[in-house]
Amino acid sequence: MTYDQAVNLFALTREVPTRISACELTHVERVPIDYARAAAQHGDYEAALRAAGCTVERVPATPELPDSVFVEDAALVFGEVAVITRPGAVSRRGETPSVAGVLAKYRPLRFIEAPGTLDGGDVLRAGRRVFVGLSSRTSADAIAQLRALLVPFDYTVEAAETSGCLHLKSAVTALADDWLLVNSEWIDVARFAGFRLTAVDPGEPFSANVLRIGDTVLCAAAWPRTRARLDAEGLHTIAVDVSELAKAEAGLTCCSLIVS
Repeated sequence: MTYDQAVNLFALTREVPTRISACELTHVERVPIDYARAAAQHGDYEAALRAAGCTVERVPATPELPDSVFVEDAALVFGEVAVITRPGAVSRRGETPSVAGVLAKYRPLRFIEAPGTLDGGDVLRAGRRVFVGLSSRTSADAIAQLRALLVPFDYTVEAAETSGCLHLKSAVTALADDWLLVNSEWIDVARFAGFRLTAVDPGEPFSANVLRIGDTVLCAAAWPRTRARLDAEGLHTIAVDVSELAKAEAGLTCCSLIVS
């Protein structure tokens, strides 16, 4: 079976490591993380992925790596190819080999090479346009490498600077190929000319990170006003409580890689 003949939608996830309290943090204060609660919320997240139409497949556990539940940062999945990243935090570079081993079943693999650094949370795909956050975790060198890898498949790759947040997808995510949810305090929305834009509720700055799966949008339960805006726009949403995982600077996209 070729890649484009696949009939199932897969979500790759990884269990919460027991060392999650030692995770990397950049923009939030370190507070205690209840491991049992975080693991339970992750289970509910996987249930929401199934409800949205995904078959959930777990990547092998790496309990020694505190951030390893956040599989989004280890790879990018496109229709034609998967790109294995080189995370910006040195402590996270051991996360990629096991993700690559699973993704190799679904896509040809390409790799970001040193000295470039790239976190998957900095990469937003909207149709054939790919926006990449130039951040403390993602370098200009890696963006250039990604552009060279994707141009042969007719994608455009554009750098985008953010402020006040860890990753680009903290500030903007896709509701459709031509429709974005944005926090204009953290990203200059002028670069998204031509897209339909929906703004987050001003009191919920972290709510721009949602996960679109087909016609369903997963939203963090902590941000009901932004979710209400999406419901009013006619979208089908599912609320997921990831409040414990959010203490590790997580959003809805962080904990899965969607393979269609």
